[in-house]
Amino acid sequence: MSVSSRDALRTAFLYGLLSVLWLQVTDHLLNSYFDDSAQLAQWQLINGYVFAFFSAVLIFFARARLCGFLGMSPGLKRQRQDQERLRQAAVVFDCTREGVLVSNSCGVIVHVNRALVEITGYTAEEVLGHRPNMFKSGRHGPAFYQAMFKSIDESGHWHGEIWNRRKSGEIYPQWQTVRSITDNKGQVTHYVAVFSDISAIKNSQTELARLVHHDPLTDLPNRLLFTDRTEQVLASSQRHQTGCALLMIDLDHFKIINDSLGHNIGDQLLRAVADRLQRIFGKGFTVARLGGDEFAVLVDNCPQVTQAAAFAQQVLEVMKGAFEIDKHQLFISASVGISVFPSDALNAEQLLRNADSALFKAKSTGREGYALYTEELTAHAQYRIEVASDLRRALEQQELRVYYQPVHDLPTSRLIGVEALVRWEHPLRGLLSPGEFIPIAERTGLIAEIDAWVLEQACWQMVQWRAAGVELSFVAVNISSRLFTRPELYTLVSTVLADTGLAPALLELEVTESAVMDNSKVALEQMHRLRALGLRLAIDDFGTGFSSLLRLKQLPVQKLKIDQGFVAGLPADNDDVAIVRAVIALGQSMGLQVHAEGIEQVEQAQFLLDLNCNLGQGYWFGRPMPAKDLDWQRAPVIRA
Repeated sequence: MSVSSRDALRTAFLYGLLSVLWLQVTDHLLNSYFDDSAQLAQWQLINGYVFAFFSAVLIFFARARLCGFLGMSPGLKRQRQDQERLRQAAVVFDCTREGVLVSNSCGVIVHVNRALVEITGYTAEEVLGHRPNMFKSGRHGPAFYQAMFKSIDESGHWHGEIWNRRKSGEIYPQWQTVRSITDNKGQVTHYVAVFSDISAIKNSQTELARLVHHDPLTDLPNRLLFTDRTEQVLASSQRHQTGCALLMIDLDHFKIINDSLGHNIGDQLLRAVADRLQRIFGKGFTVARLGGDEFAVLVDNCPQVTQAAAFAQQVLEVMKGAFEIDKHQLFISASVGISVFPSDALNAEQLLRNADSALFKAKSTGREGYALYTEELTAHAQYRIEVASDLRRALEQQELRVYYQPVHDLPTSRLIGVEALVRWEHPLRGLLSPGEFIPIAERTGLIAEIDAWVLEQACWQMVQWRAAGVELSFVAVNISSRLFTRPELYTLVSTVLADTGLAPALLELEVTESAVMDNSKVALEQMHRLRALGLRLAIDDFGTGFSSLLRLKQLPVQKLKIDQGFVAGLPADNDDVAIVRAVIALGQSMGLQVHAEGIEQVEQAQFLLDLNCNLGQGYWFGRPMPAKDLDWQRAPVIRA
């Protein structure tokens, strides 16, 4: 027991003993001094009052000493309570995860906690004695801080989001509360700022917003965000009286890739398509994935439908390139539907629906093309109408021309045949290639008439060459799928052969693989009838369709023509090499000639020759040209 404890107990015992002695002594003296009971009672009463007073004094001093011993003095108690509160506050101040900064009335930092050091990257020594503006990010202007200080001056506090800078230079968001501390006179003595780093919350909010509005596979805007942006663009276009266009894009036969190679390859292809679309469309465009293999492009400030059609054509062209996916070289085409504002729709929902209708039209007319929602009212439709009208006139006015491209025997390099190709000598537009009018001719039904004209011209030309002593083994003429399915083809060919006097063995008819395979029963009957005339038959663009080997062996054909798309990658592209090697082996095993198109380099010709390919055709041998310009003596040397 401490000295102070023993002193307090000793004092309390002494005060109690004195009280007892006082009572005993005074009682004895009064009994011995007074005989009269009345006087004795009176003095005993007085003595009782004196004893009570004396006892009260003793109790007061004893209680004071005892309370001092037990620490129960009110002042001391308050002091200890204040010390305990300060100790607890210090623990909380240093352990809280929020950063705390205390500055004096002049704004100089006098105290910081551990969390501030961890959040800002500054040590306490680097912060103390400086002002809080050392954390400023530069992201807020003077007006922001003026409003903050005004709130603190008027209400004594401010809270809100603020961006500050760490020691590393990183700018980050805080949620901060600033409060002023005043003394008893109401004068500000200190300022306390408590803040927390809300970077994680901000990142979560950003990620959540991204997931809500973006496609998780391609990171493109999804249908929700695309619809919202479309509404914004339409509102802007309406205010400024400008137009905009929406292109709906769908990949052709994408399901085949998913089914044959798996969804993982399909997903990688979708990401590659998204990247390719983003590369060709820049500012002023919104590229989105609406779902599955369907994409959309919003073209802002597009007043003319011809511009939208040009963008659609750009999409079709960029899709023609090979996609290198996980050691696979994939080729895929697309169909595009176009809807424009304000001629086709007045709101975003209508624009999307009409573009989807146009897309359906594009896919139903053969895929790998584009369609306009209101073709009859567009410049493109007008152009097609004009071309169709001009084509009819061209047939009447003899504006069409037949050009001939040489075909060489690869082992000997000798020119042994030609392919007849149509051109159009337009009076205003000049010489037009087949790609500019053949699709329109096919849709309008004029293609059959053009084929018949080319057939007749080629046969007459072959007769003239033979009469002039030119030794050619054949002249090849393309027959469209529309004419090939007609029963009158047999009559047409037999009539032309009879009228021109050309030997049937010198005529070769080329039919595309798709035309043969789409209706194999009709095709088989047609080809047997034509073969009975004594002419030659070839399957053009072999490898681009979906051939059945069982059907192929039943066809009375003498030649397979390898599509130029497979020749272009030779000899470097392994996939093209494998396909070409397989087609040549297949043709040889079936006793067919194999004819390669699109040869533009000597290395391609050399490679094909090494694989025992029979015939070659392409720019390296000669471009299509009028009959009078053919050089019969030209024989390019393949082997060095």
